[in-house]
Amino acid sequence: MSVPFYLAPMAEISHRALRELIEDFGGCDLYFSEMISAAAFLAGGPFEKWYIDSGPKPEKCVFQLIGSDIDILCKAAALLDKYECAGIDMNMGCSAPLIRKSGAGAAWMASIDRAGELISRIRPLIKRRLSVKLRTGYKDDFEYLAQFCRRLEDEGVELITLHPRTVTEKFKRLARWEYVGALRRELKIPVAGNGDIDSAESLVRRAAGPCDAVMAGRAAVKMPWIFAQARSNAFTVCPHAQPPLEKTGLRFLDLLTRYQPEEFLVSRAKRFFGFFCDNLKWGTYLKNQINREETLAGIENVWVAYFKENEG
Repeated sequence: MSVPFYLAPMAEISHRALRELIEDFGGCDLYFSEMISAAAFLAGGPFEKWYIDSGPKPEKCVFQLIGSDIDILCKAAALLDKYECAGIDMNMGCSAPLIRKSGAGAAWMASIDRAGELISRIRPLIKRRLSVKLRTGYKDDFEYLAQFCRRLEDEGVELITLHPRTVTEKFKRLARWEYVGALRRELKIPVAGNGDIDSAESLVRRAAGPCDAVMAGRAAVKMPWIFAQARSNAFTVCPHAQPPLEKTGLRFLDLLTRYQPEEFLVSRAKRFFGFFCDNLKWGTYLKNQINREETLAGIENVWVAYFKENEG
């Protein structure tokens, strides 16, 4: 059986429009949603219905929750469990300073007991699979990481995704993928790995190592065909033929208007093209042009004009 491929949770990116686009190329095994604020979800915020849209394949969509208050997270998890999805994932890995300062994300890794209490209280409230995405911790200390994850396992977590960098490390530091294999040997539950996936080749290479699944993030935005490409072992072109970049970009803009609120359209488009333009020779120039636009129509015009002038 082949190792499954997952789409990583990414703010302003891992929404239905991107999932639809990836499905166009064959899809992946699980899609993790962008972070859902437990407090905003319970408060009935105006945009929450967009965050909990699990289409186009609800059976493959995992809702990721973020927050700092145990009571609020428990209530939100119990409510989310009523929606069609593959599972609930607790964010214990976001290292953004404002998130950590609020006590959410990677801040949970500061206390094994508090993280264990959260999981022990959530587990009886949900029927679907409960998972956690995390980092190695505040320090490069594998023993602490293993102890932390064993506690989560004991309390009922069924899958752990490890991004093997410390809380304060940036992407310039290579992910310690050896920790994924080491953690897998410590636990009875599956361990997925995430970090430094930049091509279909690297996706396949990591899948061949000691892990139960491989998660890709930014590379899947740049190359929505990466999962299908990895399955086919055809590393130079998409298995369905060379992807038409102009058409793919326009397809994404169309999906965005269908599945995101008007208030999100411009920011989400800029986030997507911030990665997708890296496929192009003059991608940095095009990104700068797109970032100057204030409407979705303006972004689309810039995108089409680029291909008339440079790729024709």
